[in-house]
Amino acid sequence: MKTITPAAQTLPTTVGSAELEEPQQYLTFMLSGETYAISILRIKEIIQYGQLTEVPRMPAFIRGVINLRGAVVPVIDLSARFGKLPTAIGRRNCIIIIEVAMGEETQSVGVMVDAVNAVLEIPAGEIEPAPTFGTNIRADFIAGMGKINGKFVVILNIQYVLSMDDMSALAAVGSGSAAELIKAE
Repeated sequence: MKTITPAAQTLPTTVGSAELEEPQQYLTFMLSGETYAISILRIKEIIQYGQLTEVPRMPAFIRGVINLRGAVVPVIDLSARFGKLPTAIGRRNCIIIIEVAMGEETQSVGVMVDAVNAVLEIPAGEIEPAPTFGTNIRADFIAGMGKINGKFVVILNIQYVLSMDDMSALAAVGSGSAAELIKAE
């Protein structure tokens, strides 16, 4: 892994609206053959892909819900959310449980990915602003482009990926109990 330079020797880079002065830790993962990253500050846990309960009349990128220790957690297929083909189910699929701010409350949401790679530190000086063109996903979904071993990794702005409009649909799902959802099927 790269040597990390002390924050005092790097210029702060603005990513989104937050100014970063120290290396941040990011979870890197694979999705449709590309590497993405999410700040670990948003991640609650990573679980193996398991049985999902489908919920009728949800947007196509919502794969279903899981029962996580008695809580109903909606699961988003990140590939479908980006307008790509739905994720093929394999033995390395994972669900990353992320806490997303929804007004004054937080909602746990599962994000389905192809495989989880590693947690890496990316110094602020190694993060470039989001490009205005040339990516396969919307520009507001990207917080920045991190340089890792000479390659770029797309750092997602998960708050925009799981936007408020989408979250209101998820909140309706999350307000019911797991038993009610399973009985409804």
